Amino acid sequence: MPQKITTFLMFEGVAEEAMNFYLSLFDDAEVLAIARYGPGEAGAEGSVLSATFRLADQEYMAIDSAVHHAFTFTPSISLYVQCETADEIERLFAALSEKGETLMPLDSYGFSTRFGWVSDRFGVSWQLNLA
Repeated sequence: MPQKITTFLMFEGVAEEAMNFYLSLFDDAEVLAIARYGPGEAGAEGSVLSATFRLADQEYMAIDSAVHHAFTFTPSISLYVQCETADEIERLFAALSEKGETLMPLDSYGFSTRFGWVSDRFGVSWQLNLA
Protein backbone atom coordinates (compact mmCIF):
# COMPACT_ATOMS: atom_id res chain seq x y z
CA MET A 1 0.00 0.00 0.00
CA PRO A 2 1.42 3.42 -0.91
CA GLN A 3 2.32 5.85 1.81
CA LYS A 4 -0.70 8.02 2.67
CA ILE A 5 1.23 11.22 3.43
CA THR A 6 4.36 12.12 1.48
CA THR A 7 6.72 15.04 2.07
CA PHE A 8 6.69 17.22 -1.07
CA LEU A 9 9.76 19.33 -1.89
CA MET A 10 9.40 22.11 -4.46
CA PHE A 11 12.59 23.44 -6.01
CA GLU A 12 13.34 25.83 -8.85
CA GLY A 13 15.77 24.04 -11.17
CA VAL A 14 17.74 21.96 -8.62
CA ALA A 15 15.32 19.16 -7.74
CA GLU A 16 17.43 16.41 -9.32
CA GLU A 17 20.65 17.74 -7.79
CA ALA A 18 19.02 17.89 -4.34
CA MET A 19 17.46 14.44 -4.71
CA ASN A 20 20.79 12.89 -5.79
CA PHE A 21 22.55 14.58 -2.86
CA TYR A 22 20.02 13.16 -0.39
CA LEU A 23 20.26 9.71 -2.02
CA SER A 24 24.03 9.78 -1.52
CA LEU A 25 23.61 10.25 2.25
CA PHE A 26 21.56 7.16 3.04
CA ASP A 27 22.46 3.53 2.26
CA ASP A 28 18.89 2.38 1.64
CA ALA A 29 17.93 5.23 -0.72
CA GLU A 30 16.51 4.91 -4.21
CA VAL A 31 14.72 6.79 -6.96
CA LEU A 32 11.26 5.32 -7.43
CA ALA A 33 10.13 7.39 -10.42
CA ILE A 34 11.14 10.48 -12.34
CA ALA A 35 9.39 12.41 -15.11
CA ARG A 36 10.96 15.35 -16.91
CA TYR A 37 9.61 18.38 -18.71
CA GLY A 38 9.72 17.91 -22.47
CA PRO A 39 10.13 20.43 -25.29
CA GLY A 40 7.53 23.17 -25.23
CA GLU A 41 6.23 22.28 -21.76
CA ALA A 42 5.94 24.78 -18.91
CA GLY A 43 9.25 23.90 -17.23
CA ALA A 44 12.80 23.92 -18.52
CA GLU A 45 13.30 20.95 -20.83
CA GLY A 46 14.86 18.04 -18.94
CA SER A 47 14.15 19.47 -15.48
CA VAL A 48 12.09 17.48 -12.98
CA LEU A 49 8.36 17.54 -13.61
CA SER A 50 7.87 15.01 -10.81
CA ALA A 51 10.15 12.64 -8.91
CA THR A 52 9.54 10.17 -6.12
CA PHE A 53 12.38 8.82 -4.04
CA ARG A 54 12.89 6.87 -0.84
CA LEU A 55 15.22 7.59 2.08
CA ALA A 56 15.22 5.16 5.01
CA ASP A 57 11.82 3.67 4.14
CA GLN A 58 10.24 7.13 3.82
CA GLU A 59 8.99 8.36 0.44
CA TYR A 60 9.47 11.93 -0.77
CA MET A 61 8.35 13.81 -3.85
CA ALA A 62 10.29 16.57 -5.60
CA ILE A 63 9.57 18.91 -8.47
CA ASP A 64 11.16 21.82 -10.28
CA SER A 65 8.43 24.41 -10.26
CA ALA A 66 7.89 26.00 -13.64
CA VAL A 67 6.71 29.13 -11.82
CA HIS A 68 8.98 31.35 -9.70
CA HIS A 69 7.66 31.77 -6.17
CA ALA A 70 8.45 34.44 -3.59
CA PHE A 71 8.88 31.73 -0.95
CA THR A 72 11.12 28.78 -0.24
CA PHE A 73 11.70 26.33 2.60
CA THR A 74 11.78 27.47 6.22
CA PRO A 75 13.06 25.72 9.36
CA SER A 76 9.50 25.64 10.73
CA ILE A 77 9.24 22.25 9.01
CA SER A 78 12.27 19.99 9.00
CA LEU A 79 13.30 16.42 8.34
CA TYR A 80 14.12 14.76 11.66
CA VAL A 81 16.70 11.98 11.49
CA GLN A 82 17.38 9.54 14.34
CA CYS A 83 21.04 8.62 13.90
CA GLU A 84 22.20 5.26 15.22
CA THR A 85 25.89 6.08 15.72
CA ALA A 86 28.13 9.04 16.47
CA ASP A 87 29.82 8.48 13.09
CA GLU A 88 26.47 8.72 11.31
CA ILE A 89 25.43 11.99 12.96
CA GLU A 90 28.88 13.53 12.34
CA ARG A 91 28.84 12.46 8.66
CA LEU A 92 25.31 13.71 8.03
CA PHE A 93 25.88 16.98 9.87
CA ALA A 94 29.07 17.68 7.88
CA ALA A 95 27.46 16.86 4.53
CA LEU A 96 24.19 18.71 5.13
CA SER A 97 25.80 21.82 6.60
CA GLU A 98 28.34 22.18 3.77
CA LYS A 99 27.30 25.31 1.83
CA GLY A 100 24.25 25.46 4.11
CA GLU A 101 23.56 27.08 7.47
CA THR A 102 24.02 25.70 10.96
CA LEU A 103 20.95 26.49 13.03
CA MET A 104 22.13 24.57 16.12
CA PRO A 105 25.66 23.14 16.21
CA LEU A 106 26.21 19.50 17.11
CA ASP A 107 26.20 19.50 20.89
CA SER A 108 24.65 18.11 24.04
CA TYR A 109 21.35 19.79 24.85
CA GLY A 110 18.94 19.14 27.70
CA PHE A 111 16.71 17.02 25.44
CA SER A 112 19.55 15.13 23.72
CA THR A 113 23.16 14.16 24.35
CA ARG A 114 24.03 14.79 20.67
CA PHE A 115 21.86 16.96 18.42
CA GLY A 116 22.33 19.35 15.51
CA TRP A 117 20.05 21.35 13.21
CA VAL A 118 21.02 22.57 9.76
CA SER A 119 19.51 24.13 6.69
CA ASP A 120 21.20 22.47 3.71
CA ARG A 121 22.46 24.19 0.53
CA PHE A 122 18.99 23.78 -1.01
CA GLY A 123 17.23 25.39 1.97
CA VAL A 124 15.77 22.16 3.38
CA SER A 125 15.96 21.99 7.19
CA TRP A 126 17.28 18.85 8.93
CA GLN A 127 17.31 17.98 12.63
CA LEU A 128 19.81 15.26 13.49
CA ASN A 129 19.61 13.39 16.78
CA LEU A 130 21.79 10.62 18.17
CA ALA A 131 19.35 8.00 19.42
